Amino acid sequence: MPVIQARACWLAEPGRAELRTEALPAPGPGEVRVRALHSGISRGTETLVFRGEVPESEFERMRAPFQQGAFPAPVKYGYSSVGVVEAGPPELLGRPVFCLHPHQSHYVVPAEAVHPLPDGVPPARAVLAANLETAVNALWDAAPRVGDRIAVVGGGTLGLLVAWLAARLPGSQVQVVDTQAGKAAVAGRLGADFALPGAARREADLVIHASGHAEGLATALDLAAFEATVLELSWYGTRPVSVPLGAAFHARRLVLKSSQVGHVAAAQRARWSHRRRLQLALSLLADPALDTLVTGASPFDELPSVLARLAASGADGTLCHRIDYP
Repeated sequence: MPVIQARACWLAEPGRAELRTEALPAPGPGEVRVRALHSGISRGTETLVFRGEVPESEFERMRAPFQQGAFPAPVKYGYSSVGVVEAGPPELLGRPVFCLHPHQSHYVVPAEAVHPLPDGVPPARAVLAANLETAVNALWDAAPRVGDRIAVVGGGTLGLLVAWLAARLPGSQVQVVDTQAGKAAVAGRLGADFALPGAARREADLVIHASGHAEGLATALDLAAFEATVLELSWYGTRPVSVPLGAAFHARRLVLKSSQVGHVAAAQRARWSHRRRLQLALSLLADPALDTLVTGASPFDELPSVLARLAASGADGTLCHRIDYP
């Protein structure tokens, strides 16, 4: 079998990524070789990694599947790759698959690490799978109820996916709260209302915060009703965050709860594996409305400059950015 020369994106040092070439081993028994079609950039986590903002205490917990190198750099990072199986077990040959793999043109992984795409889920949309899996886990942690008034503070990819899921709960009233009025159209297409922070509906039964900013967390606490839960989905890396726990926080008996995708939500953990959860997320991607969340696409050769731009641009309205491979 000829040697495959793969190209991969490495963070050479904080603030600078580069493409490197590496020789792939031939797949062994129980392994597959995948040719990448697309990968997705996780705007929040990957830009923190790009800037070197992973705390030393989280170096091991933050390791992605098939990551190479170590934080802060050099490191090969990423976890949203979609490709086609070119070598491996006959039942997988030619199948489009999702894999939690860094940005790379070809790769060899155990066959159980790839997830065949369900019928009706195009590869270009499947780059949302990792974010949607996080959103599913968040709703499990949040435990919304029929008829709840739900506020989602932060209209990035993750927040909008949470809102899309929550809006399917019978009788729910879901409002996305964001500082960018341009997010209103996207929220509407996903079945949710929209408001700027100053006009947001108060007395929410459940608030989910995903803005990545301390100001958003303050807004989330302010919108919560008596004995409501505020679920914190944002991850701040090394940045200190001021949390306003004065005023009515105690009088309203609010619950501030964290959620993180590394563990299956406690209420589901006895019955759900990581694989089953990801397969659920992939099946949910059959809805064409989710294409509205992929707002940019670039060729693989431009990935280092795309990462630099996204890390520097702040709140520019970009949602999921897809990388396309030749």
